[in-house]
Amino acid sequence: MKITLKDGSVKEYEESKSVIDVAFDISEGLARAACAGEVNGEVVDLRTVIDCDCTLNILTARDEAGLRVVRHTCSHVLAEAVKNLFPDAKLAIGPAIDTGYYYDFDSAPFSREDLDKIEKEMKKIIKKGAKLERFTLPRDEAIAFMEEKGEPYKVELIRDLPEDAVISFYRQGDFVDLCAGPHLMSTKGIKAFKLTSSSGAYWRGDSNNAMLQRIYGSAFATKDELNDYLVYLEEVRKRDHNKLGREMELFTTVDVIGQGLPLLMPKGAKIIQTLQRWIEDEEDNNWGYIRTKTPLMAKSDLYKISGHWDHYKDGMFVLGDEEKDKEVFALRPMTCPFQYYVYKANQKSYRDLPLRYSETSTLFRNEDSGEMHGLTRVRQFTISEGHLIVRPDQMVEEFKGCLALAKQCLTTLGLQDDVTYHLSKWDPENTGKYIGDAEVWNQTEEHIRQILIELDVPFVEDVGEAAFYGPKVDINAKNVYGKEDTMITIQWDALLAEQFDMYYIDQNGDKVRPYIIHRTSIGCYERTLAWLIEKYAGMFPTWLCPEQVRILPVSDKYLDYAANVEKELKANGVLSTVDGRSEKIGYKIREARLAKIPYMLIVGEKEENDGTVSVRSRFLGDEGAKDLQEFIDAICKEIRTKEIRKIEVQEQK
Repeated sequence: MKITLKDGSVKEYEESKSVIDVAFDISEGLARAACAGEVNGEVVDLRTVIDCDCTLNILTARDEAGLRVVRHTCSHVLAEAVKNLFPDAKLAIGPAIDTGYYYDFDSAPFSREDLDKIEKEMKKIIKKGAKLERFTLPRDEAIAFMEEKGEPYKVELIRDLPEDAVISFYRQGDFVDLCAGPHLMSTKGIKAFKLTSSSGAYWRGDSNNAMLQRIYGSAFATKDELNDYLVYLEEVRKRDHNKLGREMELFTTVDVIGQGLPLLMPKGAKIIQTLQRWIEDEEDNNWGYIRTKTPLMAKSDLYKISGHWDHYKDGMFVLGDEEKDKEVFALRPMTCPFQYYVYKANQKSYRDLPLRYSETSTLFRNEDSGEMHGLTRVRQFTISEGHLIVRPDQMVEEFKGCLALAKQCLTTLGLQDDVTYHLSKWDPENTGKYIGDAEVWNQTEEHIRQILIELDVPFVEDVGEAAFYGPKVDINAKNVYGKEDTMITIQWDALLAEQFDMYYIDQNGDKVRPYIIHRTSIGCYERTLAWLIEKYAGMFPTWLCPEQVRILPVSDKYLDYAANVEKELKANGVLSTVDGRSEKIGYKIREARLAKIPYMLIVGEKEENDGTVSVRSRFLGDEGAKDLQEFIDAICKEIRTKEIRKIEVQEQK
């Protein structure tokens, strides 16, 4: 038997060998550090026996796959600790994830104090160094085994496994868990770990199932790496829009109003207003869009024509009961069918196309309560929505134009490097989710694929992520915790014109079905605001700031001059305020810095006499005295060009 190692060398054995045996044969140090093996590219347990020629890589915690094994083992130690401290807790699942691991329990919520106790118990378990032993059971015995232990979620998992599945368990001391592995040889292989948080999570991600309690943790090869991660995590939390946005008084939520229904406070509303006016002017003046304004609700008849009633009803807010009421309405989850009737209001010629309709649309979607989060997942939101009605021969160029507009918006906001592009396709194994036949879907997907290739846009393909009426390009970004959301979408629709009997008259006088592009230019304004908060840690580019300048008089004697400065700034469209409080100037400066104001203008006797202002900015720190008009000209140019200035001097806090 020949085993080819990572460095190309070959080990030959006459008899079968486990992965850990080979590791010891290479070196004792490697064996002590080993977490798992990689046999012919597949990650396997160290206990796995090799009995034929293969390639083998011994994985340690320095390898990503090896570290996942450490983390998975740590999740089992977490489960054992919880069962020791909270015997009534029921075990669900506990996988390794990119940032560490988690385990779900059917239990009362866990406090931070509970997590500290669990951590202490985990350290005791790790110190004992129990070996992890793998064993298998036939299906009936496995079910009986977990029923006897009172673990209903494990029983459900076993019942859902294929009939021919190998049902394996891992034992560490007195604790046993259903698991496919791989795992460390012993709990002593866990060197550095931390429980980071807890939250609610539905069993199997379904809001119809029980709400479980999820504990998150992480583990690393060394304590230094763990400490670095915890420092990073603290920085991430500081940028979390759900925390920072509330601290900056950009938005809030109220229980009696409802989950997923945030209140934009004056500062947040000002940022949204600035974004909205910019997008509307850009679309209308530079990209040939015409604006519509359509109702927030419609009868169910409209959604039945579009197909949303059959394919998306569960995600809609329905007003009324079809069995009792003559008319049933629903709040709109999209604008497309409304704009189709704008198109249908009069006959169109081939010369009229393309028609680019745009609307700042308020939409409503009945998201699961477990999915609600700050501004990124809400039930009412506003979107830069648009629909292009085009001739088939115009489709490719117009689709490219939608991509170009999206890229321009991202670049202006400084977000162009933070996104990934996805070709979202239908799932041919689940055709009931879609309208149209395979030929149409394959053709439209290929069109989009070729467009992205031609434009040299790197992309991945996602099966099953298309809309029910067509494939799309999703432009996605991750939040500070690594969760990915779609920010902008551009959809190719060759089907809904048929549903709505839309047509144009071609050059031969015949009726022809148009194609439709559903698109956003910057997506959902609320989600974009969350993205911007986290991207800039609240220090927005000046043109987006709800307060661009704060004027700080050194004493009450200069309030009048401060008011005159404010008047001049506002006359030039600069958002400014005066801090007229009877506080020391140092205190006012600190307050303005904490409020993340781009510019502070300090005014006193010298500034009043000279007609100047003393400028302090978050970009260069103390910029010294400047003529007032000189400062106004500079900031107006910065706002007009939407410049994103870099912070070159870090002021002391």
